[in-house]
Parts: sequence; structure tokens; C-alpha cells
Amino acid sequence: MKRREIYADLRCAPPVIIRVDGRNFKNTLSRLDFEKPYDERFASAMGDSVELFFKKSGMSPVFAYIFSDEMNFLFSDTAFNERVEKLDSIIPSYISSALTMLLDLDEPISFDSRIVPLNSDQIIEYLIWRQREAWRNCISSYGYYTLRSEGLSEVEAAAQMKGKKAASVHELLFERGINLAKTPAWQRRGIVINKEEYEISGFNPVENVETESMRTRVVQNWNVPIFNSDEGNAFLNELII
Repeated sequence: MKRREIYADLRCAPPVIIRVDGRNFKNTLSRLDFEKPYDERFASAMGDSVELFFKKSGMSPVFAYIFSDEMNFLFSDTAFNERVEKLDSIIPSYISSALTMLLDLDEPISFDSRIVPLNSDQIIEYLIWRQREAWRNCISSYGYYTLRSEGLSEVEAAAQMKGKKAASVHELLFERGINLAKTPAWQRRGIVINKEEYEISGFNPVENVETESMRTRVVQNWNVPIFNSDEGNAFLNELII
């Protein structure tokens, strides 16, 4: 029956982005005491889950970009001999278990994933696309939950938001004292998790000299630039290299 494992040898060549999405998270998180439309505790748990993945999974993404319940991992090389089945199952299962622990959940949650093969010159274009989606998500979420806070039902709020252009949502919110430009950057632009090198000082007792050495740590950047800008392009190019 081994021959029936018809997808087992399907492989993906890097560079590749693996996008992980929460499954049915709106219903899952609605049962928890999270603020709407954004909760910093949930965002922190998402960031910490990715940080755990960097530190403990045995895999080495170049960096990750996250917003809402979405994570994008960029790999310049992949484990498991680039086998799609392995990558598409192990990564979301790791994130599911990590987030379950960090949020101390008493019900299971799940993520799905998809593999996005790219050329090197397409990576920034992809990330600009996802950041634009983060901004669209920010606009629609604030609009929807503002209407819900005024007593509209889920159906009524969704109906009012359907087909509304961004400018109209901005106006709706501004009339209620909400300026999206003043909301936290991580809500509008997402979060980047990556490794960085840093220098530490030490002492060599054998040679009786001060020493300097390099170490690597995982950091979370909650104030990323707009990717589709000179600053954003420079920021991403530095990470990709």
C-alpha cells in the first residue's frame, strides 16, 4: 500500500513562504474574554508562539510576518528534504499546540497552512500584499465591531459593512471619534519576528583578557514600517539578506 501515498514525494524548492491561518478563530475566540476588534494578549500569544517555533522547532525560518490569526514564515531552506506533506502538517500543528499552551485554553484549536513558492524577487511583493490585507482587516474589523458595540446584531453589522468602501468606513469611525491612524502600529501593519545578532562582553581567565563574542536572539518588532515604501523595502531587504 506504500504506493498509495501518492503525495509523499511532492517537494517544494526554496525560497518558500508557508502561510499558517487560524481555523474558525472568530467563533473560537468569541468564547474567550478578549477585547474586540484587537486584543494585545492574543497578539502577544501569537508572537510568542512564533518565537517558540524559532527556538524549539528545529526549523530555521528567515523571519515571520504575522497579523490577526495569520503567520507567514519565509524559508531560504527547509527541513524534511522539502517534503510538502511534512511542512504542511508539522508547522501548523506546532503552532496550534504552542498557542494552546500560551493561552491556557481548555478547548482545542487548529491552524491550516499553504505553501507559497516564490522567486527571490517576489518576496517583498508578497509581503506588501499581506500587509495590505492586514490594513484591510484593520479597517473592516474596527467598522464591524464598532457597529456591534452600538447594539447591532452580527447579521446587521455584517450587512452594513458589506460592500462599504474603505473611505466610508473611515468616515463612519471618525464620526464616532475613532482615528485609525492613531491605532497601534501592530494592528495596522502587523508584527515581524526574526533573529538578530548581538555582541556580549566576557572574560577569558586563562589568557586574562576581556573578550567580545556574537550571540543570536529572537526578537519581535511591533512597529514595522509600511513595506511599500523606501523605508519598508530597506527593512525587508535587510531581513531577507
